[in-house]
Amino acid sequence: MQKMIKGANVGLAALSEDVGSVVMSLGWSSPTGEGDADVSVLLLDGNGKVGADADFCFYNNPVAGDGSVQLLGKTPTADGNEDRISFDLDAVPAQVDRIVVAASRYAGARFGDLNDLHLTLSDSSGDSLVRFATEDAGAVSAFIFGELYRRGGEWKFRAVGQGYESGLAGLATDFGVDIDDDAEEHEQEREQDQAAPAALEAEADRRAGPLVGAIPAQRSPEAVPPPARAGEGPAEPSPRARPRTARKKVTLARIAKKSLAENDSWRTARLFPLSALKNDRERETRATSVLLSVMAQVPEFGRRLTAGFGAPAGRMETFTEVSLPHGDSPRRPDGVVRVERAGKLWTALVETKTNGNALKPEQVQAYMDIAARRGYEAVITLSNDVALEGTPLVDVRIDGRRKHKVALWHLSWAEVAHQAQMLIRHEGVGSAAHAWLLQELLHYLQHEHSGCHGFQNMGSAWVPVRKGIDDETLCQGDPRAMEVIESWERLVRQVCLRLGGELGRKVLPVQRARRGSDPRARRADLADQLCSQGRLHAELRIEGTPGILAMAADLRTGKLRTSIEVPATEKGYQLSRVKRLIRRLEAAPADLHIETLVEGDGTGPRGTLERLRPEPGDLLPKDGGEVVGFRLSLFKGMGNGRGSAETGFIRSVDDAVDRFHAGVIAQLEVRGTARRAGAAEW
Repeated sequence: MQKMIKGANVGLAALSEDVGSVVMSLGWSSPTGEGDADVSVLLLDGNGKVGADADFCFYNNPVAGDGSVQLLGKTPTADGNEDRISFDLDAVPAQVDRIVVAASRYAGARFGDLNDLHLTLSDSSGDSLVRFATEDAGAVSAFIFGELYRRGGEWKFRAVGQGYESGLAGLATDFGVDIDDDAEEHEQEREQDQAAPAALEAEADRRAGPLVGAIPAQRSPEAVPPPARAGEGPAEPSPRARPRTARKKVTLARIAKKSLAENDSWRTARLFPLSALKNDRERETRATSVLLSVMAQVPEFGRRLTAGFGAPAGRMETFTEVSLPHGDSPRRPDGVVRVERAGKLWTALVETKTNGNALKPEQVQAYMDIAARRGYEAVITLSNDVALEGTPLVDVRIDGRRKHKVALWHLSWAEVAHQAQMLIRHEGVGSAAHAWLLQELLHYLQHEHSGCHGFQNMGSAWVPVRKGIDDETLCQGDPRAMEVIESWERLVRQVCLRLGGELGRKVLPVQRARRGSDPRARRADLADQLCSQGRLHAELRIEGTPGILAMAADLRTGKLRTSIEVPATEKGYQLSRVKRLIRRLEAAPADLHIETLVEGDGTGPRGTLERLRPEPGDLLPKDGGEVVGFRLSLFKGMGNGRGSAETGFIRSVDDAVDRFHAGVIAQLEVRGTARRAGAAEW
C-alpha cells in the first residue's frame, strides 16, 4: 500500500491490474465517540463543473453517474467509522473528467475536532492500494479528501486535503451545483411535522401534504402546474427542483389495509412458501434461490448488496446449483451472481449456510481455487454469523503465484434483511412490484422456519464463562472469555442493523479504542475486563439522537442496564429544568431510574420516575451544585440461555433495547419536537 502526502498523485494502473472497479473509504475517529461526518462525491466535466445537479452524489442522492458511483454507507471500525464509496471506473460517463470526494459536518462541528482523518483506496479484491492521512484539517465544516481524474487514457488519484468553511452547500456551489438555500428551514419544518405527537398530527399532515410511502408516489397536487385561464398564456413551468443539502426524511407508509379474510385462520398467499422444509440442506437451497432471484429482479437491492464487493453497476443475472469442474469431481456452489457492464463480466460464487451451521473452510477454499482458475472476481459467503474486523470467519489460503486475485466477502442474513427493510420502509424502490418482492423476501427471512434469523447463539463458551464469573474461577487470559467478547460484539452489531432498519436511521456501535489499535488486542483487553469485573459493555450511536445509548450486562447480578445521558441545556431555574424533564417523560415507564449529573462532582440524587413525579425537587443537589444533565436507565433481568429463545440472553438484549428506545428515547424525541412545533405556531 502506497502512503501519500498532500498534493501527491499516482496512476492506478501502476498499483494494480484490477482497477476497473475500486472502493474508497473515508475514516475518522472522535475523542468523545460522538463525532461524525457525511460523504459526498462530485462528477465534474472538463471545465471543473458538474454537468447536472444529479452529478452531485450525497446522502439525498446516493447513486450518480448512471450507477457508476454509489455511496455504500458507514462501517464500524476499531477506531471509529468508515464511509465507503464504490466506483465503477469503466462505466463512468465519458464527459466526466474528474471525480471529487469530500465530506461535511453539521451543527457547528469542525473537522479539526476529529482524529485520524484518512482515505484509503482498494481494488475490487479488497487489497489496499493507497492511503492518505491528514492532521491539519482545521476549523472547517467541509473537507475535500482527494480526487480521481483521467489523464492519458487512464485514471489517476490525487491527495487533496482542502477545507471549506462554508460547508457542504458552499463546496457544492463552487463546483456548479444549484443548491436550495432554504433547504435547512424546510427540513426543520418537515422534521417537526413528522415527529409531532397525536395532538399535532392533523396540523402536521396539513403542512406536509399527502403522505408518500416507501414507493415513490405520483406528484402531489401542489407540484402540478395550475392550468392556464381563458385569455391567458400557458402556465409557467415549475422551476427545476434543486438538490437539498438538508437531510431528507422519508415518510413511512400507512398501516396496511384491513384484511378481507373472514378470520385469523386464513393465511395470506405467499410468493416464497416455507412449508415442506425438511432439513438444513433444503433451507439453504430455498434461501439462496429466494435471495438471488430478488436480487436480479430488484436492481436497487441487488446493487446495494454487491456494490461493496466491487461489482459494477450493470445487468445482473443469478443462478443456483451450478456445476463447476474441480479435480476428480465437480463442485456445486449454492449460487452464482454475474453482472455485465459494457461487455465486461463480474462473477461471484455464493456459499450459503442457514440456522447455526458454520461455514466449512475446505468448501470455501475449493470455491476460491475454482474462482481463481476460471477468472472470477469473488466468493461471497452468507450465513447467520457476523464478520468481525481482524477475525475471519474462515481461514483460506491465497496462492500468491496466481496473477488473478479473488476477493472473499461475507454477508450475514441480518445485513440482507436490514437492506431490504431500509429500501421498502424508508428509502423507496422503483415500482410497486419491486416493493412487493422485497416485502415477500423480508417475510421469508423473518419466518421462524427459514433459518435466516441472523446471529442467534452466544457459543459454547457462554455457559462456562457465566459459571466461572459466578464462582470467581474465571482467570484473565482464558480463551473462553475472548469467545464471549467476540459473540457480544457480533450481537451488538446485529442489534444496530435491526434497530437501524426499523427506524430508518444509521445505528452504529461506538468504539472508544486508541487510534490505530489492533482489533484483537482491543478484544483481549475487554476479555480481561470481563474476567475481573464480570460485565459486558457496549454503546450505540443512533443518528439524530442526542447522546449515546449505553448497554451493560452484569453477569454477576444477572441484570441488563440500558441508559442514556441527557444534557440540561435549557435556561432557567434548576427546578424548572427538572420539571421539564419529568413532563417530557410523561409516557415513560414508571420504573425508569433518573440520576442527576452534577458539575465537577459527577452524580447527585437519584430515584425512579414513579417516585419523582409528585416530588421532582428530590433530584436537586442538596448542596446547590450545578445540574449539567441526567442519566436515564432501565433495568431488566438477563436471559440465562446462550440462544435466542424466549428465555435466552440474545432475546433479553433485544427486548431491553426495544423497550428503552420506545419508552424513553422516543418519548424524549417526540415531546421535544412537539414543544418546538408548538413554539413555532405561536
